Amino acid sequence: MKFFKLLFSFYINASIHVGVSVYAFVKITEQYFGTPFNVSLSWTIFFGTITGYNFVKYAGVARLHHRSLTSNLKAIQIFSFFCFVAMCYFAVQLPLQILIIATPFAGLTLLYAVPFLSGFQKNLRQVSYLKGIVVAFVWAGFTVLIPCIAAGKEMLLSVILLSVQRFIIVVVLIFPFDIRDVKYDAISLQTIPTKIGVEKTKRVGLGLMVFALLIEYAINAEAALKNTFMIFFFMVLVFLMRSKIKQSKYYSSFWIESLPLIWWLLILGFRNLY
Repeated sequence: MKFFKLLFSFYINASIHVGVSVYAFVKITEQYFGTPFNVSLSWTIFFGTITGYNFVKYAGVARLHHRSLTSNLKAIQIFSFFCFVAMCYFAVQLPLQILIIATPFAGLTLLYAVPFLSGFQKNLRQVSYLKGIVVAFVWAGFTVLIPCIAAGKEMLLSVILLSVQRFIIVVVLIFPFDIRDVKYDAISLQTIPTKIGVEKTKRVGLGLMVFALLIEYAINAEAALKNTFMIFFFMVLVFLMRSKIKQSKYYSSFWIESLPLIWWLLILGFRNLY
């Protein structure tokens, strides 16, 4: 039992679950537009997500405590290195155009962790209100725009709408994390919960999800997709409304981040029924 607990802890702390969530979003985009499975792009995004998130989470810690790293952190560093190698392996198989388009999104991920503002004392994460916006923008880019461009799909209104919807969904999914981190985040960070409070943040999330629901019907997706989105919609609202500052250990890091995976599996299940 202890081994499985350690394995699960590593799965969460090494950002593998985040990678699965992003991968699920990519697969959902494929389902919406009927684009073929792009092996190189999908695995580049998966391994790139793990590499990027671990860099953001642990770069500062490793720099400050590089001589006394715990065995867990060392294992995550080694794992991240192999993920980086895997990302590079799949990335070099992509067309140059896709790599160029992906560069600004990857750059934002880098600047999210690396100080470059205020005399190299401040990164994007520390700029008021940008924490969730940057993450949502990067996720929307990698899970909607880039897969559509790689599939040769024109930038039609449906692609733009799905990108906006994905951006909104990710912003709302970040709210439970921000609520959890209210006791840790400095007031200067200015996340939504630290600025307007937990209850108002939930109301903002509700409004955003209603807007995302309206977009769903504007996309003109098929019935199976609309039905599964409705289930996903209510799941997000339930988890959002139940969010609190004192959460269980894996409420956000596992259950919230599982919602995209559940949504994708629901789509696959409904597709088999129709």
